[in-house]
Amino acid sequence: MTTSFVRVSDEVAEAVADHRPVVAMESTIFSSLGLPSPSNRECLDRCIRAVRANGSVPALTAILDGTAVVGVVGDEIDRVLAATAKVAARDIPTALGSGLEVGVTTVSASVTLAARAGVEVFATGGIGGVHRGSEASGDVSHDLLALSRHRVVTVTAGAKAFLDLARTLETLETLGVPVVGWHTDRFPAFYVRDSGLPVPHCADSADEVARMLRGAAAVGHPGGVLVANPIPEGDELDPSLVDNALAAGLDEVARRGLSGPAVTPVVLGAIAAATDGLSVPANLALAESNASVAAGIALALAAMHDEG
Repeated sequence: MTTSFVRVSDEVAEAVADHRPVVAMESTIFSSLGLPSPSNRECLDRCIRAVRANGSVPALTAILDGTAVVGVVGDEIDRVLAATAKVAARDIPTALGSGLEVGVTTVSASVTLAARAGVEVFATGGIGGVHRGSEASGDVSHDLLALSRHRVVTVTAGAKAFLDLARTLETLETLGVPVVGWHTDRFPAFYVRDSGLPVPHCADSADEVARMLRGAAAVGHPGGVLVANPIPEGDELDPSLVDNALAAGLDEVARRGLSGPAVTPVVLGAIAAATDGLSVPANLALAESNASVAAGIALALAAMHDEG
């Protein structure tokens, strides 16, 4: 299905029309901006396999030749893997208007495109949120607002660990976004299973999350549901090592006067260096786990539609 600015792959469009399960995926994590080659391709392959193994259709999102694409296929995947331009929701109009050749989508853009295509479940690595020192800088990711605007379940390994996680959770509450721990009552922090912060709700099954989304729609509650899925236990990094690396990375950020999107690569680079590269396989493991959980939720939502 194609309009002048939006293209949904045939497989995704047919699955949505038939009320079969679909999982949208952001493309930033699979690009050179998210993971080094060849780990980015391995991550994508693992996530696609996880989605299909759980009975769902993967829908990779991106901007290609001035078109918003939901369901990147074939040779287009190589273009996405090599992309160097990142597109958030605010950037979609300019990316489409300028005919951007290749742009990888962040959480906010991916959720926006998923909702546009009728896809109800989205898998990512970690969401953006409220940056430390935001009371002075005002630096708050649009990811949070996008989650409150679109009725999509987002499965994440928490927020990026260098953020102000307490303020991120408070902002999600202000925006009316339900935060649900997947088999946990603790909020994960990407590489670490427990940030030290509680979550207000816990879900033990995909059916439960599916009922949350359907219930929200029934009463007219806007926005989606954020499912916080901790990194698999065996893949968690040493919390003290991560804390020390975060401190070093944030010191470097402050020294260079960086803000916004420029913060992420510096901090992630510091974590990669401190962990001797172990952060890369951890990234792959948490992304694959999120894709698997998301596919199960998509399957439960499809089953609810079949039951009427």
